[in-house]
Amino acid sequence: MQQKQIVDAAGIQRSLTRISYEIIERNHGLDNLICIGIKTRGEYIAQRISARMAQLEGKRCPVYALDITPFRDDQPQAATDQPQWKHDLTGKNIVLVDDVLYTGRTIRAAMTALRGAGRPASIALAVLVDRGHHELPIRADFVGKNIPTSRAEHIQVQVQELDGNDSINIYRED
Repeated sequence: MQQKQIVDAAGIQRSLTRISYEIIERNHGLDNLICIGIKTRGEYIAQRISARMAQLEGKRCPVYALDITPFRDDQPQAATDQPQWKHDLTGKNIVLVDDVLYTGRTIRAAMTALRGAGRPASIALAVLVDRGHHELPIRADFVGKNIPTSRAEHIQVQVQELDGNDSINIYRED
């Protein structure tokens, strides 16, 4: 397995700053905004985006972590319990945050998980990497990097909080 770093920590920081500006601009501030990070790395990326927006706007939007595992369509049994939220999502602008957009199935599961939490005004998607190969009609509204890959290649995002460093790597399993 050959692995190559394609984005370093500084590149990730620049991408997250750009995404933060774009989210603020599209939502006209942070007043009605909630960020929901898809576990595991999306949770940390959402926290960083929220922190950067707080630096820019002087206030912080709520951030939640969402485990979509029970809502995936490749799980033997669908979830019956909905996640519990501190805020009612009705009328809120939601930004789902994930590390890599690939087939779109994770995002579909996340939207299924949101189903019982009210009716948001909008749901947008922010991803650090869009690698293509979408199987569902899902696209990201905010993208850090577009990295076209073959199906034999894989993207690995590392975050300081979990992995001890920030990087985006590409590798191919032989």
